[in-house]
Amino acid sequence: MGVRPGDDPRGEPERGGGPRGERAADAIAAGLRGAGPADVPGRLCTVAVRLLPVDGASVSLRGDGLPVQLGASGDRAAYLGQLQATLGEGPCRHVLRTGAPVLARDLTAAACAGRWPVFAEQALGAGVRAVYALPLGTGAVCVGTLDLYRGTPGGLTDGQLDVARLVAGVMTVALMDLPHGDEHALRDGDEPWLSGLAADHDRVHQAVGMIMAQLGIGADEALARLRGDAFAHGRTALEVALDVISRRRRFDTR
Repeated sequence: MGVRPGDDPRGEPERGGGPRGERAADAIAAGLRGAGPADVPGRLCTVAVRLLPVDGASVSLRGDGLPVQLGASGDRAAYLGQLQATLGEGPCRHVLRTGAPVLARDLTAAACAGRWPVFAEQALGAGVRAVYALPLGTGAVCVGTLDLYRGTPGGLTDGQLDVARLVAGVMTVALMDLPHGDEHALRDGDEPWLSGLAADHDRVHQAVGMIMAQLGIGADEALARLRGDAFAHGRTALEVALDVISRRRRFDTR
């Protein structure tokens, strides 16, 4: 039935699936109507911003070494997701390690600054004061995160957290319910929907291997060097990786 005129989808929904919770579910269904697999992450991020008192949302999938960004509601949210991947710190990374949600109500607080000093500084510089990161997965298995960003400090009500969990749950189902081994089922148009993301992830690992060979170091240190170089030059880890692969950037020269 969708969100009716006069209803405020950002208002606190009733717990336990009451009428307001049903309206949130209807809004999610409406936002996903007609979406192919590749569109689902971005669509859900957009719906989350409509339903909640947040300014941006991004979704990341757990990856080997670096999380893979699946979608975002806009450029700033995409940047913040990539920033966490590049730095190796931030609420998203904490959720991927622990499987527990992180509700950072004010990034200027000493606890946040001490926990993620560089991310907090960079996020504040981008106009973000609060971050809410929720795990995607079932039980003890965390396959990714839904990250919500807000330009003003403060928390979410219990009802708003219910809506955020609902969005995260739909995202989890969308990711985990994809058929395996059926190329046609995974296609969005003519391209497998995860193929581009997987290619980006592979390029980072290729670059890490090249840095290992150049410097004679292990994989963890090579990834740390790549991340540090990206941060020092205001770039993403993927951008630096592409330079390494194309031999525009070497780590064994001064």
